Amino acid sequence: MLLDIEIADSVTPKPIAEIAEKLGIPLESIEPYGSNKAKINVKNLHPKGNLVLVTAINPTSSGEGKTTVSIGLADALNKLGKKTCLALREPSLGPVFGVKGGAAGGGYAQVIPMEDINLHFTGDIHAVTAANNLLSAIIDNSLHQGNPLNINPKRVVWNRCVDLNDRALRKVVVGLGGTGDGVTREDSFNITAASEIMAVLCLSNDMSELKEKLGNIVAAYTYDSKPVTARDLGAHQAMAILLKDAIKPNLVQTLEGNPAIIHGGPFANIAHGCNTILATKTALTYADYCVTEAGFGADLGAEKFIDVKCRLADLAPKCVVIVATVKALKLHGGADKKDLSAENLAALEKGLPNLVKHIKNITEVFGLKCVVAINRFTTDTQNEMNLIEKTCRELNVPAAFCEVWAKGGAGGLDLAEKVVKLTENADTSCRYAYEFDQPIADKITAIATKIYGASSVEFTPKAKKDIKDITQGRYGNLPVIVAKTQYSLSDNQNKLGCPKDFTVTVREVQLRSGAGFVVAVAGDIMLMPGLPKVPASAGMTISTEGAITGLF
Repeated sequence: MLLDIEIADSVTPKPIAEIAEKLGIPLESIEPYGSNKAKINVKNLHPKGNLVLVTAINPTSSGEGKTTVSIGLADALNKLGKKTCLALREPSLGPVFGVKGGAAGGGYAQVIPMEDINLHFTGDIHAVTAANNLLSAIIDNSLHQGNPLNINPKRVVWNRCVDLNDRALRKVVVGLGGTGDGVTREDSFNITAASEIMAVLCLSNDMSELKEKLGNIVAAYTYDSKPVTARDLGAHQAMAILLKDAIKPNLVQTLEGNPAIIHGGPFANIAHGCNTILATKTALTYADYCVTEAGFGADLGAEKFIDVKCRLADLAPKCVVIVATVKALKLHGGADKKDLSAENLAALEKGLPNLVKHIKNITEVFGLKCVVAINRFTTDTQNEMNLIEKTCRELNVPAAFCEVWAKGGAGGLDLAEKVVKLTENADTSCRYAYEFDQPIADKITAIATKIYGASSVEFTPKAKKDIKDITQGRYGNLPVIVAKTQYSLSDNQNKLGCPKDFTVTVREVQLRSGAGFVVAVAGDIMLMPGLPKVPASAGMTISTEGAITGLF
């Protein structure tokens, strides 16, 4: 069996100008980065295509293949003669070197050049990191240079960031040393994917809006509790300069030579989990179908995509694809990870409520049409397939068996045909889990009870104070991003399947005034992940000729 990298290396990429021409983007609107990737100078976007959202059940250690299915679906739609463009997020170096390795698809459903996409790509994430840390440097310099804005060092709420998993940076002290080394204060790091700059990049329609959002960032508070923004610090224009190229979407291609726009990289467990508005609108402008992906399960990525991104961008998916695997559902049903290859209908039946909950969220809470993509493995039995299909049929939801990993677009034709049928009969409206003008606590409770299935929400004293301060600061009408574990519908990663009668604990609520939302941190989720006992990086090598192994 060929490795992903061997499959990718067996394909000769088409010149990026040919991919742009296939999509209908004028050659003068692309800025090539070598021969097989380019920036797109977006202008006069008029989204008109069908938006297809790919999401999934709660992820497990067995993997669900959501990105692979997204890529394969786009290839399959193109095989059906539907002009289709992917819109995906950029992988973060944190997970690449931490847990799962690369995130550019797999098998015969990949985006290329996969090494570049999984590593430094066009430098967008590094630009986000630099813009974020420039603001930190300006804050500390202001404190050192006489503190003209009267900033309280204990109320600097802006964190530094780095695009790596590094738990030692969760709490740090800066300004140690002599009098010339700055003011000593506590600080912390987030991973770049969870930074507000990443969210600002993803939720801005153009450079003008980007600058406005950057200027609105509340970075600190004065001794008399007045907010200090990036605009007050004179930082937002310089930050925008660092992002002048990063705001342009990136054009690459699938193994089958179909266009893919990859731009922005927020995680869905600790951030809003969607690629940029510009990437999605560019794909919808130039293609009849845009296949996009929201991170992790539908309780995280899809909820944020619909409740936040779609409303801010005036978009609505015509169809939602929910990816599931037999192995993952058996894990949710209590099966032992070592025995997943053996038929186990009892465990599968116990795990199916997780899929059912996600289906009902899409169809009943959001009022959207959906299809279940069963990402098929060779060890899956016909009895197991029949049980999943029967469950979907009882919910009046179509199911499609998907073999894009092994067959590329040809393995996704059944799914593509069902997607086309649903989009042709769909309207362009959807419902939401909450309204923006509800109190913050009510919005969080609506998400927890409607989407997760919680019986109640408990707010710690700190969270209650955070909500009070945010509301008094006139930010109470902002949407909510919940940061919680991806492995469970609850805020406890050990509660698999579809837990009942649980309480979600919100320990703090953070303002993201520039991005335009608040973050409710639930359970023990961390905004800076740590490395596992044996990081993925331990199995990676590079030859003297530059050939990389172990990255994928």
